[in-house]
Amino acid sequence: MLGENHSIHHEFPDQRQKIDELVSNDPGFKTLVMEHDKLDKQIRGLEMRESPIADLDMERLKRERIRLKDEVYHRLNNG
Repeated sequence: MLGENHSIHHEFPDQRQKIDELVSNDPGFKTLVMEHDKLDKQIRGLEMRESPIADLDMERLKRERIRLKDEVYHRLNNG
């Protein structure tokens, strides 16, 4: 769905408290979350404005967002 929110808090609502704790106490995790959410905002903006971007470029951005989300998931569940 175009323009759908994929921020980390939205993707992992049941782990909101743990996310906030890690963001406060782990600078690397905070950077990871900020990078993911910034990329998500960029993707949503492109989708909502229907900005001209090549399909391959959009897919590259989305794959990077997935990679970051997977890394966050791993850190949340494996410390």
